[in-house]
Amino acid sequence: MATEPDAGAIEALDRAEAAFEVGRIQTGMDELSVALRRFTDVGDVRRSAVVCARLGGAFETFVGNRTAAKVWFGRADRLVRDEPDCLEQGWVAIAGLGCDVDDPTELRSRAGLALDRARRFGDVDLEAKALADGGLACVQAGEVADGMLMLDEAIALWCGPANDRDAASMGVCSFFTACYYSAEFDRASHWVDDLRRVGLIGSAPGSQVFLNSHCSAVQGTALIELGRWAEAESILAGSLAEFERCMPIPSWHPAIALADLRIRQGLLADAEALLVGKDAHLQALLPVARLHLALGDVDLALAAATRGLRMVGPDRLRGVELLALVVEAELAASRVEAARVACDEVMDRARGLDVPRLRAKADRAQALVLAASGDLAEAISTMEQALDAVPSGLPVLRVELFLGLVGLHEQAGNRAAATVEAARAKSVLAGLDVTLPASDQALLDHFARSTSPTGTTALLALDGAVWSVSCDGVRSRLPATKGLRYLAELVRAPGVERHVLDLVDVVEGVAIDGPDRHRLGDAGELLDAGARRAYRRRVEQLRTEIEDALDNGADQRAATLQQECDEFVGQLAAAFGLSGRSRRASSAAERARLNVTRSMRTAVARIGADLPAAGQVLDRRIRTGLYCAFEPTVEDPVRWIVQSRLNGRDSN
Repeated sequence: MATEPDAGAIEALDRAEAAFEVGRIQTGMDELSVALRRFTDVGDVRRSAVVCARLGGAFETFVGNRTAAKVWFGRADRLVRDEPDCLEQGWVAIAGLGCDVDDPTELRSRAGLALDRARRFGDVDLEAKALADGGLACVQAGEVADGMLMLDEAIALWCGPANDRDAASMGVCSFFTACYYSAEFDRASHWVDDLRRVGLIGSAPGSQVFLNSHCSAVQGTALIELGRWAEAESILAGSLAEFERCMPIPSWHPAIALADLRIRQGLLADAEALLVGKDAHLQALLPVARLHLALGDVDLALAAATRGLRMVGPDRLRGVELLALVVEAELAASRVEAARVACDEVMDRARGLDVPRLRAKADRAQALVLAASGDLAEAISTMEQALDAVPSGLPVLRVELFLGLVGLHEQAGNRAAATVEAARAKSVLAGLDVTLPASDQALLDHFARSTSPTGTTALLALDGAVWSVSCDGVRSRLPATKGLRYLAELVRAPGVERHVLDLVDVVEGVAIDGPDRHRLGDAGELLDAGARRAYRRRVEQLRTEIEDALDNGADQRAATLQQECDEFVGQLAAAFGLSGRSRRASSAAERARLNVTRSMRTAVARIGADLPAAGQVLDRRIRTGLYCAFEPTVEDPVRWIVQSRLNGRDSN
């Protein structure tokens, strides 16, 4: 039987809502605790359960502490489990963000219970939230059309009679998440103006800016897929800055999307800084695994992807992408049979899935496994099948598949076919604003050179104890200097950033197991590269142990592990400064920066004296500083390549 609510508790709830809306998170949580104590004192079990659920949501959304959130959600569930059917059971069932519920089967079950209570007791706010979470669960299970219709109905209710802003903000988050994973970008755009009209999206602190950041993340992701990377970067960086101006907590939706873009751009240090501490969020798991793979840490990439697969259960959309990455990682480790097992599961989850982007990714994974198994003809056919399934509206994915075909034809020894596919890739790229990884760009250039040369090519080659520099029939021989070797390291990998200390280590041949150059002569990085690798591994191990403890009901152990994990994450975060650069305690990096910059600029000047046009391109495109890079553009009149042997490695 319903009881009259405690007036003091209701006032505390109002104060909590007001505090959350202006970004005063701790104040809001304190007020929820006050309300919980008062409801408990008067024996109001149902309202106590709802407050416990809201505390769980606060820990999940604002603090990012899944361990504490699960404890509070579990307490809320226990309080109403034996109560007669009531609305509070529905609110407890779908407490928190639907997109943070790991398993779509569980989310569907919870949403079904909430929808039943909402319609039986006439609560339109609960009905809208239940429709949103149920729709997201359907999308994740591969029932995209049905799921998106439920989400449309939920959004229509929030643009009409439903007015619970807290529930609406969480439900709209489920909508944007569904659009993100199913690539329903047009659908998201369709509702944005209405959501702004009713005040759910905006720049005010609290739920408005939170949803605005999520909307921007979806928009940025769409632009990334469309190959409009500068626009995507502007929107994501602006949204991230706006969120962190308004709220005392880190943004995660635009930060994670921006990290994904940084990985594609090869700016791995920036990506890692953006992802530090966010690897507990499901949305971050795929970019985290991609980052580890890009950094060459196959085992850590597999650990992150495996944790993600465990968390999402039978989720087909997220499962396809995570498993496709597992395939790549296993192949990178030359474990073809393990890759084949993962590929079989990819194909099983993608079967009948009406999401062309994901079907293409599944086919691409299968093609890679076929090629690794020696069946190049079938691999090429499968990659072509993947390409045929991708609409022209996803040009970045089409380029990725064209590149796959170039590589497969190269393996098959069919240079003519590889040249044709390279030309098709370049044709698509001509209309895009994207940066290819150095290896992909080199592959395209290799097959395009013989048929469609652009501009003039300059060659930097190590010939014994001297360097040969040639362009347009003019050749110059220069004595081997550190500056030329630094230059060659950058030119051989266009677009890839190198820390000055890493350049010094490569050129001077410092042993990997020798003294840590990053610590010689100063207090060293707050965490050097080796320490960061160790910390990443420990954080991933702790995340897995936390999930084990929560699954086994060992809440206290989970809390202890969470505290240890937070300490490691804090130290990782402290190791990064502006834009993901490692913060240093003193002067070794600065000395290296000065020496590398001076010697490289001297080398460029020597080249320019003999080959003015080629030297001018180097002068414009070599970026120096703590992080150095060679950043050519397609408009450059001279294209630079390196042909040398550095530290026992052949380079072209």
